[in-house]
Amino acid sequence: MASPYGNCRKCRGFGFKTKITRRGRVKRGRDCRRCHGHGRRIRIGRWIYNRAARIYRDAHTPAPGTRPGTRSTEGTPRR
Repeated sequence: MASPYGNCRKCRGFGFKTKITRRGRVKRGRDCRRCHGHGRRIRIGRWIYNRAARIYRDAHTPAPGTRPGTRSTEGTPRR
């Protein structure tokens, strides 16, 4: 099964930049600026799906403070 996430392209999934000390040993560096140390990125298909779902949801949800299925009574005379 495919994952909606892939490895970060900058740090290759490590989450940090590797450093080499003067002795030649590999050491952990600072957290990756692109993925903030998570080592993951959202794949393009998931990014498109999230964007489309957000647009659809915003267009099909009622405005805040209103209940679905009720009519507005503003401007109608009271009996």
